[in-house]
Amino acid sequence: MNRQIVKLFGFIVVLFGILVAFTSYWSVFDAKNLKAQEANKRPLLEQQQIRRGRILAADGTVIAKSVAKGHGDALRFVRRYPEGALFGHPIGYSFVRYGDSEFEQSHNDELIGEESEFGSILDQLTGRKQEGDDIVTNLDLNAQRVALEGLEAAGFGAVVAIEPSTGEVKVMASNKPYDPNRVPYELSKLNRNNAETPLLNRATQGLYPPGSTFKVVTAAAGLESGTITPETAFAAPSPLEVEGSPLENDFNTSYPPISLDTALTNSVNTWFGQLGQKVGQDALFETMEKFGFNSTPPIDLPEDEVYNSGVYEHEHTLSRNDPVDLARVAIGQERLLATPLQIAMVAAAVANGGKLMKPQIWNRVVDSDGRVVKRLDPSTYSEPVSAKTAAELTTAMEGVVSEGTGTNAAIPGVAVAGKTGTAETPYNKSCGGGEEENQAWFMGFAPADNPKIAIAASVECTEQFGNDVAAPIFRAVAEAILNGE
Repeated sequence: MNRQIVKLFGFIVVLFGILVAFTSYWSVFDAKNLKAQEANKRPLLEQQQIRRGRILAADGTVIAKSVAKGHGDALRFVRRYPEGALFGHPIGYSFVRYGDSEFEQSHNDELIGEESEFGSILDQLTGRKQEGDDIVTNLDLNAQRVALEGLEAAGFGAVVAIEPSTGEVKVMASNKPYDPNRVPYELSKLNRNNAETPLLNRATQGLYPPGSTFKVVTAAAGLESGTITPETAFAAPSPLEVEGSPLENDFNTSYPPISLDTALTNSVNTWFGQLGQKVGQDALFETMEKFGFNSTPPIDLPEDEVYNSGVYEHEHTLSRNDPVDLARVAIGQERLLATPLQIAMVAAAVANGGKLMKPQIWNRVVDSDGRVVKRLDPSTYSEPVSAKTAAELTTAMEGVVSEGTGTNAAIPGVAVAGKTGTAETPYNKSCGGGEEENQAWFMGFAPADNPKIAIAASVECTEQFGNDVAAPIFRAVAEAILNGE
């Protein structure tokens, strides 16, 4: 064969290889980035022609489904939400024109049947019509309803319930809720509603001072570092001068030398303020971070819709090297802010013997033939404390409910471990600027001796205390879950 012809043939083969490589990169390996470009509308139009998979509650109730509109080439599928506002959070919405949010967004690939780009190409080559898979969640229909009803009676706020041993999210309720069916008609109105902020998922995006619920983290740091044992006692006078200003206990009560159980049962501020100083900033922040503070919680929701908890300076969280009022951080005040999800994670870790499981809303993916193609495999996120420390914290938290500040969380015949929180937020503009507003909390788990559910409930802009308004919500949701087993 002519030498020049051979060279020309080789050159053509190389060019063809380059063409295939670039085409493969754009259409397969970089397909997600290509689709992410706002200017590329083709994926949006294609999605209208795909029957998006259903989203179901744990009992099989349909939360989201796609309905066919038109025929032939004009056939399109439109999203519908049969339960209305009940699961507006955390499921979110999905509409071609308005985009998608929350669970709909984070599980988009499964819901449109496009987890594998290679699989999609094979479907096109074989002529198989692309169809989305169904996703069954861990969400408890009745408990979600109970949580939302409790919040609507109490005020704006959120509830998160997690199964400690698996990380399965059973409840994620946020008040004010919204009906995702109304998004195509009222999105601009929902975005303008600054007072109620219905599109804000307060469970994952509401940042609030955690108040005395954080004392469980401070106690964990003290026990884990060896700074205290459950028997260590020291006095807790009130007021106590800290960082140039007085720190006080409720009703300005002073205490003689007391140990952890008594201090937590009565939520003694000056005891925990001193403990925070004894532990030191490095150890306290290290324990916080093991519980998940200063990191985006590993839940199956879009990262930009899940906020970090920590000590904030403007829009950024501070590190262990930044100056803070450690005594007030230790009692859940200062500039410390946390989401209800984060506080539920703290409760779940203690309930699970010190092991924090990765919180997840999804349970399994089911294809159009009814086959389970993927199932949640519970995984450990971190181990904030030892089993011994978790047991010691549980004992102290039981006292809170049986005889302390959290008696309204008690469930007849069931041992409950928990902690109240009432963070003062006076002159909060989002609450109207009054003097008496609080952020009320209750977090805990039940049964204390064999935990099945860990819950955090929080109510904003209230003049009531955690035991008055948040503990009853905890109790109602816990009973709904425990009785439904």
